[in-house]
Amino acid sequence: MKFLAFVDLHEDKKALKNLLRLSSQPDVDFIICAGDLTQFSRNIRFILRQFNEVGKKIYLIPGNHESDKLFAEVLPDYQNFIDINNKAVEIGDYVLLGYGGGGFSTQDIDFRKLAREWYGKYKDKKIILVIHGPPFGTKTDFLDGHYVGNKDYRAFIERIQPKLVICGHIHETAGMIDKIENTQVINPGCEGMFIELN
Repeated sequence: MKFLAFVDLHEDKKALKNLLRLSSQPDVDFIICAGDLTQFSRNIRFILRQFNEVGKKIYLIPGNHESDKLFAEVLPDYQNFIDINNKAVEIGDYVLLGYGGGGFSTQDIDFRKLAREWYGKYKDKKIILVIHGPPFGTKTDFLDGHYVGNKDYRAFIERIQPKLVICGHIHETAGMIDKIENTQVINPGCEGMFIELN
């Protein structure tokens, strides 16, 4: 399967136009957004409408510029959007695990609770983890000479070993790719990245 991943669009019109063009390619099966479509929730309906018209499923989580409440209010009006925040969604042989919001802390008690539940249910599955903030200790969270990512995300990744982690939040690391053991970790940025998985 081939999909387009992006994060941290923040209403950028040029980036939006490019993402819509990339999304429309016939061999793209679906789209994943790791949060921050907007700049503090402005113009969200305009952005959602543009992507919805592409006609492909878009799996997304909120970033720190959106909220669960906002998604609950607006997403039902756009049939191609699927909110995966705090949820697990199966796509073919893969399970998408989504956890949005935040991005500023090195620890997350709420994520730890959810991670325990996910580990019990999905430890033997092929997993794509979609998080807004980056895990600790990779090229995706290295900023101003030190690591600023989340240690709880890192611990979960080391334990469950997903095939892929899609994250963002740190704009300076957009486009970075790294590994945690056998797990590929990417920040696709607002320009987006094509990803192919078997």
